[in-house]
Amino acid sequence: MRIGLVGKPNVGKSTTFAALTETTVEIANYPFTTIEPNVGVTWIASPTTCPCSELRAVREADGRLEPSTDDDERGGSICQPNTGSCNGFTRLVPVTLVDVAGLVPGAHEGRGRGNQFLSDLASCDALIQVVDASGATDLEGNPSGSGACDPLAEHEFLVDELAAWIEGILAGSWNKGTRRTQSEGDRAMAEWLHEQLSGIGADEIQVAQALAVFHQRNRNVGNPWQWSAELKRELADELRKAVFPLFVAANKADLAEPALWEALEKRVVEENGLLVATTAESELALRRAAKAGLIAYVPGEPEFELTAAGVEGLTAPQRQGLDELADRLSRLGGSGIVPLLSAVVYDRLDQIVAHPVQDETHWTDGDGRVLPDALLVRRGTTARGLAFAVHTDLGNGFIRATDARTSRIIGAEHELEDGSVVKIHAKT
Repeated sequence: MRIGLVGKPNVGKSTTFAALTETTVEIANYPFTTIEPNVGVTWIASPTTCPCSELRAVREADGRLEPSTDDDERGGSICQPNTGSCNGFTRLVPVTLVDVAGLVPGAHEGRGRGNQFLSDLASCDALIQVVDASGATDLEGNPSGSGACDPLAEHEFLVDELAAWIEGILAGSWNKGTRRTQSEGDRAMAEWLHEQLSGIGADEIQVAQALAVFHQRNRNVGNPWQWSAELKRELADELRKAVFPLFVAANKADLAEPALWEALEKRVVEENGLLVATTAESELALRRAAKAGLIAYVPGEPEFELTAAGVEGLTAPQRQGLDELADRLSRLGGSGIVPLLSAVVYDRLDQIVAHPVQDETHWTDGDGRVLPDALLVRRGTTARGLAFAVHTDLGNGFIRATDARTSRIIGAEHELEDGSVVKIHAKT
């Protein structure tokens, strides 16, 4: 699962990336601080309780495990994740983030980093556009004071650039595509579009959905070889919506008048998108304070507490800064970026969490680790699909699977539920 952080320069993409991944990147108040994309991993909570809670209950009932105590640092969790963590039966799963260099108007024509920027997005499953909700930077990313840029205009230029990029990809062989459609019918058009856009991550379903919406809006559109430039751009925009679902982080929301981005919110909602008020700078400051042991903070939560070390060690200015952070979180309902990412992954991309194991009786891998893996897969993924998600060889050699909860044999086309624990049987 790869999520791209995109937008014009100097809006807080790198700050958002640094906060979510807890890695050090260059953050500065000038355009194109990021040149090459930063790639890192963040962790979001699984929407379902970790299955290790069920395993603990069984072991406690059998007398094989003592009940959890209040001083248990993991809050009862007994799984052994290969990556991430599990505390209090809340399992964290990995999401890859790509912080791409800022996009400026005319990128599809080569301005800024141009098409290299756009190519960096090709492997992303969705894009989160970070917008300067305070309106204090112009479209080039230069700090220009309050009212320098309308957040709606900032959003629309990115939408236009992505659509123009796709339109440019299609333009190179448009005549070839229309000739195929003329001789082979409408299906050939869908196949040709998929061929052209597979390099930027488009699949057949996305192309078919975009074409269906386009034709529904243009019922008497005529033959493709007769389409106007306006119709071609409209098709490119529908393909953009399907291939690159776009969600919006209204960053620097603590510095913005809500009315400044109400029009943007309306536009995003109309397109079935999602907009969340965020303050990446606050999230980054909170995570750094938590890492230093000064506060107890669960990422994404709307409040935090001082630790004993914080009470003793904070200076007066530091205490004042944390008080201001607490007030900001209270007003905004949190920093916003973690809930936004979770909503994109689970609600909009419709992902579930599956746990493949080698031993269906003890829910362990070959080394005896309990529930070592938690994989994000699309809802509707089958047992065979999970096998491919684990390793191509498992998918190719798939024989059957076992539901570890019930010990029931399940077939290749059995659709998994959220939180499934599955043993894959395959030829080796």
